[in-house]
Amino acid sequence: MASQSAIIRSDYEVRPMTREERKVITASSLGTVFEWYDFYLYGSLAAVIGANFFSQYPEGTRNIFALLAFAAGFLVRPFGALVFGRLGDLVGRKYTFLVTILIMGASTFVVGILPTSDTIGIAAPIILIILRLLQGLALGGEYGGAATYVAEHAPHGRRGFYTSFIQITATAGLFLSLLVILFTQLAVGPDNFRVWGWRIPFLVSIVLLGISVWIRLQMEESPAFKKMKEEGTHSKAPISEAFGQWKNARIALFALLGLVAGQAVVWYTGQFYALFFLGQVLKVDAFTTNMLIAWSLLLGSGGFVFFGWLSDKIGRKPIILGGCLIAALTYFPLFKLMSAEANPALAKAHSEIAVQVVTDKSACSFQFNPTGTARFTLPCDIAKSALARASVNYTVEDRTGAPATVVIQGGQPIPADSPTFARDLQAALTAAGYPAAQNPSVVKMSHPFDIFGEQQVVLIGILTLLVIYVTMVYGPIAAALVELFPTRIRYTSMSLPYHIGNGWFGGLLPATSFAMIAQTGDVYFGLWYPIVIALMTVVIGLFFVPETKDRDIYAEDTPETPHERPASASI
Repeated sequence: MASQSAIIRSDYEVRPMTREERKVITASSLGTVFEWYDFYLYGSLAAVIGANFFSQYPEGTRNIFALLAFAAGFLVRPFGALVFGRLGDLVGRKYTFLVTILIMGASTFVVGILPTSDTIGIAAPIILIILRLLQGLALGGEYGGAATYVAEHAPHGRRGFYTSFIQITATAGLFLSLLVILFTQLAVGPDNFRVWGWRIPFLVSIVLLGISVWIRLQMEESPAFKKMKEEGTHSKAPISEAFGQWKNARIALFALLGLVAGQAVVWYTGQFYALFFLGQVLKVDAFTTNMLIAWSLLLGSGGFVFFGWLSDKIGRKPIILGGCLIAALTYFPLFKLMSAEANPALAKAHSEIAVQVVTDKSACSFQFNPTGTARFTLPCDIAKSALARASVNYTVEDRTGAPATVVIQGGQPIPADSPTFARDLQAALTAAGYPAAQNPSVVKMSHPFDIFGEQQVVLIGILTLLVIYVTMVYGPIAAALVELFPTRIRYTSMSLPYHIGNGWFGGLLPATSFAMIAQTGDVYFGLWYPIVIALMTVVIGLFFVPETKDRDIYAEDTPETPHERPASASI
């Protein structure tokens, strides 16, 4: 039986992809691209949406809305994973992720036609938040369904390659959302875009929804789930079985800490933190920043398929953990090189101009503010926040009982509690040699194909390398997660660690990194967050996560040992 099984496995490894398998991958991937497109639109247009729906309300009300919008974007996703993961393990993969795309697409379209607060009052932001929460729940169920569905259609020995197309979807969704927003802004003009043009990207989603639903209606249920249903071995209580039994819960825990957490911070660093660092720290204008990121995504995204394919040959762990390790070892030199190229005058000021905050450290806060609603009003906090937002490197000298002051190049102390502090600080920084935000040395692109200057070439190269790190850790992750869990609880089990890892470990990265920068005064100190998480994943993954590339996902044995595929099993 073993030799017959080996022959079957060899056949699956060498045969080309069938028409039906191409349709499965296309349907799953396109639908997931559109879901990510819908989800990213809100984040990209948050400032415009806020101005139309939240700005006229008192600060306390705005803070509640901001908190709920943040929760929808990151905190709600694991709950969507539980809700739709359970549904997927009970009734099937196909119908569940058909439901998720209907919820996501309809919610996004309604945002595009939703009257503003000027028209229907406070009902507008309340409806907007409800739609955003529905988006977060739907996204929590979409990824696990798509990855599970494709993996359960894939031939043994090619799951990494097949599921890697799902992994492209998040990057493709971001890329698509940036392009649609950019071309809409160019078509209608910036003023019209702020008033009504921002609705167009949301309205476009109805076309994408129609295409996705039509394609997914043509699909069949996954063979693994059909086989399990026919044999009556499906789970009656997927959530309690997946997380209420330690033998399964520990696998989910090791998957979270030994695979997904590191993957998440490398992904968020390579795409979102790089975007934040260029724009907020290095003061590159929004158009140039978006274009540099877009080009790096275009050049580097082929790595998803390559590393998915490679993981079928050498294993999931070496690539995912290797990507985490390489990223952790090279982030500091890469981001310093990025600074030197993107804003040479600012990088020179960082190395040559000494700035000190003299204060009693016990009177300082750790400025962690993921929702944007916290207010830090102590003099020490005001001084640190002002310097961090101005991208100033500084040190902190602790003097018990001392009032917070800023000293630049050993000059006259600037009291942080002075009513003219902001003006005095800016004047002193300029006098010492800190450049203006838009100084002539800052990289600037005049159009999308303005990429052949020395600064642009180097920056796109750095950003593409960061995207390649993303593809290393993200390309094989779907196959690795699918293979860790049995069919009966697979959708539930893989979805929760994925969305906790990406929604919480990854989603909190920009806010955590900024707080670390403000705390220490080092513009690069925030990189320690992804570095430490990535190294944690390398250690835990190395010792506690099994290699799964040879595992038979049709078998319902214990997940600790690889299985031979039965000769009677069919795709």
